[in-house]
Formats: sequence, structure tokens, C-alpha cells
Amino acid sequence: MSGRGSVVTVGTFDGVHVGHHAVLREIATRAEATGRRSMLVTFEPHPLDVVNPAAAPPRLTTALERLEAVATSAVERMLVLKFDQAMATRSPDEFVDRVLLEHCDMRELVIGHDHGFGRGRTGDVQTLQALGRARGFPVDVVAPVTIDGNPVSSTAIRRAVAGGDLAGAARQLGRRYSVSAMVRHGEQRGRVVGFPTINLDVPARKLLPPDGVYAAIVETPAGRFGGMMNQGHRPTFDDGRRLIEVHLFGFAGELYDRWVRVEWFAPLREIRRFDGVAALRQQLEDDRLRAMAMLADARVDLDAPFAAPE
Repeated sequence: MSGRGSVVTVGTFDGVHVGHHAVLREIATRAEATGRRSMLVTFEPHPLDVVNPAAAPPRLTTALERLEAVATSAVERMLVLKFDQAMATRSPDEFVDRVLLEHCDMRELVIGHDHGFGRGRTGDVQTLQALGRARGFPVDVVAPVTIDGNPVSSTAIRRAVAGGDLAGAARQLGRRYSVSAMVRHGEQRGRVVGFPTINLDVPARKLLPPDGVYAAIVETPAGRFGGMMNQGHRPTFDDGRRLIEVHLFGFAGELYDRWVRVEWFAPLREIRRFDGVAALRQQLEDDRLRAMAMLADARVDLDAPFAAPE
């Protein structure tokens, strides 16, 4: 790296929520004021996947989704470190010296209020500030962002998503909860019913809200579309498989082997079995009309780009 130096933050940043964006804004502002680079140093996989897999949480953002979300911020660089047993055993002072100072040319460190890294998460705020005094760099802490008096956190968002509180999750994320996934070939049962769908190959570690039928917004290479999503099994066809499939409104084309991003907009109903294809078709038509009305009432701008929280 050149001699500009960097303003750095470190963390897993799962979700890249409004609290994370406050930290990213802070390092970007400091970097601009001093002529330095702003840099996020993060890890893949999640550290708990290595040190305690049984306690590892499902992911709010996959590696790709986190990259997408960080790319909407003003941060210049994102360094993704492979987290393995060797990384897990590094002490905070070794991590600071070898990674942050030597590799990143760090001049300032800015962290979130609940930060911890290094062997056994011993690199807490006090440890880092002591290291900063000894090595000549400041360590500052960004206060938590609160909503209704509660600090925003990845843990709180996981709880909201898992409980079906999509509105609560969206408030903390600063955007609707979504998944980016590849469209794979399905059995084309939707075409038979009259509602063709795209079938998503969702990563196994991705956290999903409760199964059900949802109004959705889908970003595709062909543009953004409203839609309705079936998440779960298909009891009418008795195949027992758990799927995510989405019918796009006003789209006629093929998206096989293409990436799409699907936002959960609002729940429509629970999944249930129907007595034949005709009954299912009628319900899907009702779902379509309700979903379209929801999107219209909310004045969803289907031309709006994916953006950082304000």
C-alpha cells in the first residue's frame, strides 16, 4: 500500500445493518478529512463456524450479500480474511501488528461498541485502546444506534427474521430482508397451474423467515419486478421438499443460471393443501391480486436501486 495510511474498522458485519453503516460512515468521514483510505477488515466464514460450530448463528448475509451491502457505503476497501484455526489462535496484539499495522497501514481504528476479536474475543475495547496507546494510533468507539430505545444488533435482527417480524428486521437493517441466489431448473409445475416461477438455490446457512406465501420484490438482470413467493413445501403435490419459488408479475422470459435478489415484502398467508389444481389456481390468483395491491398501496418504486440506509 502507499503511504496514505488507513482508517480501519474490524468485525463480522453480518447483516450490514444501520449500526454497521454508522461505523462505516464514521471511518469514511475520517478518511476523507485526513486524505487516508477507509477500510473494513472482516472474516469469512463467520468465526463461530470455526471455533464453535454448534453455536454459530445462521447468516443474515452470505459472503456475496455482505459484499453487495458494503459496496453501497462510502468505504473504499474491504479486506476479507479467511478465518481458520490459525486465525482463531492469534492474540489481539499479533492481529493488530501483523494485519492492521503492517498489511493495512492503519493510522486510526474505529470499532462498534460491542466489538471483540482475537483469541477468545480478548481484543475488547480496553485491550485495543491500550494497544493503541503503546503503538501510537487512536482507538475510538461508535455508540450503538438505537430504535425504540433498543440497540440495533445482528442478534436482534436474527430474532426478528426468525419470528416473522419483517418490518422490525427492515427497520434495523435499513432495507428489506432479502436473499441473493441462483435460479435453478425446477419441475415447471407452476407453468401447469398458470403461474410460472423461478426456483432459488438458497445457501444452506442463510436465515429464512417462517415458511409461507409472501408478496416479494425481485431484482433480476431484466429489471425489478413485483412478485409472490412460496417458501416451504408444496402439500398439494405431496413431494415434501422445502423450496423457495417466486412468480414474477409482468415477466415473461428465462432466468435459469442467473443471479436474482428477492426481498420479502409482506406475508400473504400460510402454506396449505388444496383439493386439486383448480382450487390451487384460484388461490394463487387471489394471492396475486393481494400482493399487487400491497405493492401498489406501498408505492413501491421498482426502478429504485439497491442503496445504503440513510
